[in-house]
Amino acid sequence: MPRLEDLVAAEHCAVVTMEIQRGVVGDLSCIPLLQKTVEASGMIANTQALLSSARAAGVRVVHATAAFRRDRAGSFQNVPMVNALLRNPDHMIEGSPEVEVVPELGPEPEDLVSERFHGMSPFTNTPLDAMLRSLGVQTVVATGVSLNVGILGLVIEAVNRGYSVVVPRDCVVGFPEDYGEAVLDNTLAQLGKLCTAAELSEVWSG
Repeated sequence: MPRLEDLVAAEHCAVVTMEIQRGVVGDLSCIPLLQKTVEASGMIANTQALLSSARAAGVRVVHATAAFRRDRAGSFQNVPMVNALLRNPDHMIEGSPEVEVVPELGPEPEDLVSERFHGMSPFTNTPLDAMLRSLGVQTVVATGVSLNVGILGLVIEAVNRGYSVVVPRDCVVGFPEDYGEAVLDNTLAQLGKLCTAAELSEVWSG
């Protein structure tokens, strides 16, 4: 595995946030267990500091978000977790406050947003891959939720597309907490490089 300094050089690196949205983990969340786990972990504050360091170093930030149309067109109902969310006709509707990125993270004017209406990970049939390749990105720094499904999908799909992956372990969350730690140590450590937000910020600060 290359050194962290080489993997996250600003000219070929981007930070991708995964579903760090008001309706997922923020003040409008309908997933209380996940929201409480995120709050207790300090993940949002850690990610806020990470994104500030990234932007200052010229590393692009891309927010991968999820939403639904009110008529549900374009969203499959083939996943129990998604089906539970779809029972609320007003939740996570495109353009609503619930789909906004939590305010601590932006988006800033230079950030990009890749929205999806189906599936459990951010690459399949979304603009994300094209966005990253247009920027010359070779390494994805994965942040957000959750280690149970979304982050795992983000990392695997990034690797499948030829990207190197770095995961700051204090900028991702799973539940129960010990399960999230097990995913990091036993799965994601085999797919990319684990580090902390502080280690990345130190690299980017030069």
